[in-house]
Amino acid sequence: MKLLVTGSAGFIGSAFVRMLLGKSFHPANLFPRLGPDDRIVSLDLLTYAASMEALAPIASDPRHQFIKGDIRDRRLVESLVVEHQLDGILNFAAESHVDRSIEGSAVFAETNILGTLNLLEVARLRGLRFLQVSTDEVYGALGNEGSFTEKFPLEPNSPYSASKAGADCFVRAFVETHKLEAVITRCSNNYGPYQFPEKFLPLAITRLLRGGKIPIYGQGLNVRDWLHVEDHVHGIWLAYQKGKPGDVFNLGGFGEVANIEMARKLAAALGKDFESNAEYVVDRKGHDWRYSMDSALAQRELGWKPQWTLEAGLKHMVGWYQEESKWWEGLLARAT
Repeated sequence: MKLLVTGSAGFIGSAFVRMLLGKSFHPANLFPRLGPDDRIVSLDLLTYAASMEALAPIASDPRHQFIKGDIRDRRLVESLVVEHQLDGILNFAAESHVDRSIEGSAVFAETNILGTLNLLEVARLRGLRFLQVSTDEVYGALGNEGSFTEKFPLEPNSPYSASKAGADCFVRAFVETHKLEAVITRCSNNYGPYQFPEKFLPLAITRLLRGGKIPIYGQGLNVRDWLHVEDHVHGIWLAYQKGKPGDVFNLGGFGEVANIEMARKLAAALGKDFESNAEYVVDRKGHDWRYSMDSALAQRELGWKPQWTLEAGLKHMVGWYQEESKWWEGLLARAT
């Protein structure tokens, strides 16, 4: 098996590569691994949120080769497929921060839609299997009850989620029109090591470690479903292997928590008083109220289930950010 993994130096993409090369963080490390003759060619543009340090644990593995490049560069993508005789593409590459998409949407359309379309064209012409990594945000928002199933309509509410929904529609179109072997996965909020500190959990942790306060949108009552990144990439791998063309799989963390309660958990984990270390800020424009994923299809069809509990995952994440302060401090310095 020879794979192209795009966005490989990002938070989720790097976790996928590390998992397949046997470098997961879970104590039991029961996640699947590639065989000795398998290969990964990984591609990343190394934008502000990417980190080569996230690939350091597998830097010496001969089964992995990193290439710096853009998924919008069709000539590059096709040359990699031909040179390395690749048989599949897993697309993790994306602009993914909602707040940034509100301030400037163009790059989200360019990378998330046009970049994905470019990869789909290469996959179509070369007869490759394809997996698109998407998000629960394409479904929009839920009220206080129910969960998203794969049959929910796409109703994105932010420029970021609109760009991801657009990419998903192109994947579907290529399956229907060109009979491409393509599968989509949609995940709930991810967390874990190597997550760039603009996302809520690492932002809260690093702010507290630096003596700052946790920013809380509105009253902090918006609800998110939290999934450890290693459980997410395990589900992606199962979907790539077992999914049928056109399949969509929801991957949820079975861990719905209001943002304010998650902030309390993080403050407690760091021995901080929550009330004196929280800062309530103006709510985000178009802030979705609640996400909740129904993962029954993935459990039934893929045999997938999370291995990390939310309690164990958060404890490990907080400890990791405490130990790896040089990593995130350096990343923040480069991003400013």
